[in-house]
This record gives sequence, C-alpha cells and structure tokens, in this order.
Amino acid sequence: MTRILTSLLLTSMLAACSDSGGPAVSTAAQAPVTGESPVSPQPAFKRVALVMKTLTNPFFIEMEKGARRAEKELGVDLQVKTAAQETSIEQQIQIVDDMIAAKVDAIVIAPGDSQRLVPVLKKALERGIKVVNLDNRLDPAAIAQAGLGPIPFISVDNEQAAYRAAKFLAADVTRPTEAAIIEGIRSADNARQRLAGAKRAFAENPAITLVAAESANWKIDEGYAVTKQLFANHPNVRLIFAANDMMGFGVLKYLQETGKSDVKVGSYDALPEALAEVKAGRLAVTVDQQAAQQGFQGIALALRLLNGDAVADVLLIDTRLVTSATLK
Repeated sequence: MTRILTSLLLTSMLAACSDSGGPAVSTAAQAPVTGESPVSPQPAFKRVALVMKTLTNPFFIEMEKGARRAEKELGVDLQVKTAAQETSIEQQIQIVDDMIAAKVDAIVIAPGDSQRLVPVLKKALERGIKVVNLDNRLDPAAIAQAGLGPIPFISVDNEQAAYRAAKFLAADVTRPTEAAIIEGIRSADNARQRLAGAKRAFAENPAITLVAAESANWKIDEGYAVTKQLFANHPNVRLIFAANDMMGFGVLKYLQETGKSDVKVGSYDALPEALAEVKAGRLAVTVDQQAAQQGFQGIALALRLLNGDAVADVLLIDTRLVTSATLK
C-alpha cells in the first residue's frame, strides 16, 4: 500500500509540472540519435523559358505541347512566353530581356528574326544562361560577329523538305506551266531555306517557269492579298508553293472565292486544318516537321547543357510529306 501511494504521489507531481508550463512529456518512441546529417532537400527544378514567335499559328501550339511533355517527364519549371505576332520582333526581344531579369537557367527560343535577336541572346549567355535555338536558325555570321560560339540548333532541313514538297507539285507537269512561291519573313533563315528548296524543285522541271516569289510574312490575310495580286499580274499561274500552311490557307481562300479549281497548291507545317484540306483534295501536299518533337527536344537539350554535357551544334528532326495517299 505504501508503494502504491508513493507512485500516485509521483504521478501527481509530474502532472503538476506539466500543467505549470514545464516541458511536456511524450510517450511516443523517440528516433535514435545516429550522428548523421539531416537529409538535404531536393534541388529546385531548373527554370527554363520557352520563347516562341506567337500562339496565333497552331504550329507553335504543337511546339508548346511537346515542351509541356518534357516539363512533366524531365522535371523542369517551364515558362512559356510568346509575342503577339510572328512579326513582333521587338516584343520578342523584350521577352528575352525579361527572362534574363527573372534569372532563368536556360532560354529555348524560336526567333522571329535570324539577326536581330542575337544581341539580347548574347546578353543572356554572358549572364550564364544557356541558350537553345529552335525552328528558325540564328544567323551564324551574326553569332560570330557578336563574338559567340555556336548556339545549339534544333529544327529540320527546311531546304530539303520544301524541295520535296515542290517536287511533288511538279512531278506530273509536262506542258508549259507557270508557278509561284509565297515566302515567309525574308529575314528569317527558315523562310530563305524553304524558298531555295522550292526554287530548286521547280527549276528541275523544264516545263515549269517560276514567274513570282512574294512574301506574305507567314500570315493568312497577307497570303490572301499576295495571291490576289499575283493573279492580277500572272493570271496563268497553275502551281503555288506556300512556305507555311497559314499562307497556304490564304491562297486557298482566294482560289475558292474566285472559282479557280485548276491551281495545284502545296504548303508546309501539316497543321490539323491543312490535313483536312489535303483530305478534301484542295491542298496537294504539306510538310510535317514534327513541331511537338522540336519542343520536347529543345527542353531536353537545355537540361543537357545545364548538366554540363557536350551537345551537337545541330540536331535535325525528320520531316514527312503529307498527301492524300499518305493519309490513306
């Protein structure tokens, strides 16, 4: 009985100590002290900015989808920024400046202009930001003049892809036929390459005469306006290669409105709307340059640069011709 009373008294004293603000007593098992350092937190995701020309062109929507897939699979903090239009070069320059100020780790850019973006990208590189070039190649001469080494570039062989598309248009031509090319932005390397490829294909067929090559700046409305003027000057044109689907849509719109059903049209990008036009027989051919794959590989390459891996100067993605036969 004495031992029981003593035990009860000690319990009361402990409770009183706890109630008076002393240290609480936990009955939970305590982790053993091992002398090891606490587990360090996982490093933060690398911050990568994808800077594109615009989202008014579905090609860049597909490019973003590929980059978002890389964000999930590779574990990055992806920020997507775009200018209002493909011709909004100053706005794109400002976006890059903003990303430099935000101290991102890498910039993956599809530049609207091959020369004018070089100075601001040099600034990024000087701040230790890695740069990857997508879709439209930065001018190697402008890069060298800025005192920079090669900037990794991911795209397709635009000259060869445009050559194959225009060659498809020209394949069955045996009688004298006039052709025209609707170009992209002339200061963009991919526009120049597609123009060169289409010219090469048309020149290989002696029955074809190239009567015009005009820029429509990658836009539907300008594609329409240029086509209207083209037929005012050259009413006998029967072959047209448009250097992207958007301009091609402008061409098709004019042809439909004027009832010109004997003009064969090819374009470039394989947008969903273009595939529908191929299926309907209004568009003869378009080029699938795998925009989503370009976006994915751009983010992957940026991570390799951040990890200090050696990378190739140029990575080319395969292209595919889309025709009514391939759709079947």
